[in-house]
Amino acid sequence: MTRCKSVWVVPRETFLLVDSQTLPYIRLTVPPPIAAFIVARIIAIANQKGGVGKTTTAVNLAASLAAAERRTLLVDGDPQGNATSGIGVPRDTIGETVYDVLLNPDRIKDVIIKSVQFRHLDVLPATPDLAGAEIELVDQDERELAMRRALDHVRDEYDYILIDCPPSLGLITVNMLAAADALLIPLQCEYYALEGLSQLLNTVHLVQQGVNPSLGIDGVLLTMYDARLNLSRQVAADAREYFGAKVFQSVVPRNIRLAEAPSFGKPIILYDVASVGAQAYMGVARELLDRK
Repeated sequence: MTRCKSVWVVPRETFLLVDSQTLPYIRLTVPPPIAAFIVARIIAIANQKGGVGKTTTAVNLAASLAAAERRTLLVDGDPQGNATSGIGVPRDTIGETVYDVLLNPDRIKDVIIKSVQFRHLDVLPATPDLAGAEIELVDQDERELAMRRALDHVRDEYDYILIDCPPSLGLITVNMLAAADALLIPLQCEYYALEGLSQLLNTVHLVQQGVNPSLGIDGVLLTMYDARLNLSRQVAADAREYFGAKVFQSVVPRNIRLAEAPSFGKPIILYDVASVGAQAYMGVARELLDRK
């Protein structure tokens, strides 16, 4: 067994997560790492509706994959920079960011922060300066392909690249979708969720017609689920009817520990591995690994 900070990794069919405070053990069965040379699968986590759990999903899914010894890069594509702070990168330590990468894709290796919280987790950080990139990119040729060109430089160094997209349809979002192989859609189990989803699917269709014909949907993740509410159950049923097997069996419930974790700069599996939120995201990671 090898130790990676507060995570014990058993590199075959299982890994054990150990919280350094309470020391509960949770077993997550996952496929063993693939030794063959492969390039990363790039997954954009997006929904044009805000507050659906995009950043929470990006941070915690990246952490769960890294704990499973998958080489993972978390790209913070949102000018709010919440994925950067939520994974534990102090803002006063950040130098260059995604903003610099979009303007100069060749610099991506110098901007990536290595081994954040986990040995297998790297981060491409963002700050509010990223919002200015849309203006800077306007006059550039093939401006919507800047992120794709950047990730091409490092794609062979990772198993998964997860991109936290902003809740808008601008040049930054188009860049992230153009770079992705597939989309993971967090779907809030509330009234307006399906209406916002139709707008996102229209956006995906436009991107497929233009800059990224191969963009597909890897999965739909139900978030903020409350089994006590008829509305949550109805939204979940409608999503499963429409998307079928693309909807993850694991659902992310409303969970106070999940909401607290970002304020401590930790993913949920380091903040409270025994919480239902941590178990949910480990389940999502397991399903994603099984699907690949």
